[in-house]
Amino acid sequence: MQWVETAEAYLKKFGIYTRQMDFGDFLEILIIAFLLYYILVWMKNTRAWTLLKGLIVICIFLLAAHFLEMNTIMWMAKNILSFAVIALIVVLQPELRNALEALGKKNFLDSLGFSDVSRREHEIFSEKTINEIVKACVEMGKVRTGALIVIEQKESLREYERTGIEVDGIVTSQLLINIFEHNTPLHDGAVIVRGNRVTSATCYLPLSANLDLSKELGTRHRAGVGISEVTDSLTLIVSEETGKISVAYEGRLETNLNADSLKMRMQQILNKNREDETVKKRKWLGRSRQKYEKTNNE
Repeated sequence: MQWVETAEAYLKKFGIYTRQMDFGDFLEILIIAFLLYYILVWMKNTRAWTLLKGLIVICIFLLAAHFLEMNTIMWMAKNILSFAVIALIVVLQPELRNALEALGKKNFLDSLGFSDVSRREHEIFSEKTINEIVKACVEMGKVRTGALIVIEQKESLREYERTGIEVDGIVTSQLLINIFEHNTPLHDGAVIVRGNRVTSATCYLPLSANLDLSKELGTRHRAGVGISEVTDSLTLIVSEETGKISVAYEGRLETNLNADSLKMRMQQILNKNREDETVKKRKWLGRSRQKYEKTNNE
């Protein structure tokens, strides 16, 4: 076809040569499209999105400079390009770190044996603990006492525990209420719960950079969503202004929960993770048994 030949001749001017496409080429296109899509989705909720729009403007300007044969500008752009890549890595360091952490949390790494072994040392999260936490949140909501409670699950929160003060007490509603009581030494910051124990208080958490969060939400809610974005933890937030109870999980925030809905949501999330862990253990044991039987048969 004539238009194909014209396109090939145009591409050859830039040193790009075409060839017959095969299955491998189509697979590469699909993989690249998939990666680009998820990179853009990731960038949409971070400050990288604003930088991307700025880069697009610069690229359009450089493209115009190329066609207008502005040689001095193109020479400057080529020399600055190597430094620009390093500058972008420095500027986007927090976002790149979060993206790599999210990649490392994928389940396929657990199947290869890279799961956090120390996480399995925690106590079982009991029904009594759920009732105590729900009772504390409801009581604090009635008197508008702000609270931020982070419940550890499969991923360790020891990095954030070190930013606070060690408590190591059994979870009770009285303990949680006393911790978050106004003008007490431990009321400012987050409480981290592992199993049936409060491990630390006054912990610092990363703030969410999600631009879709309501402007009415304060630092406590942004910290709750932030820790749920970088870990698999379940976070409970009691608003100091309204007394409303919210739950942050997997970067999403659910608001205006009462005692029943809060307890139900906690049970759903915690039971789901227990079932996932049980299924993984059964699969691992099944594969190990099959390998053992195969070795004996040989």
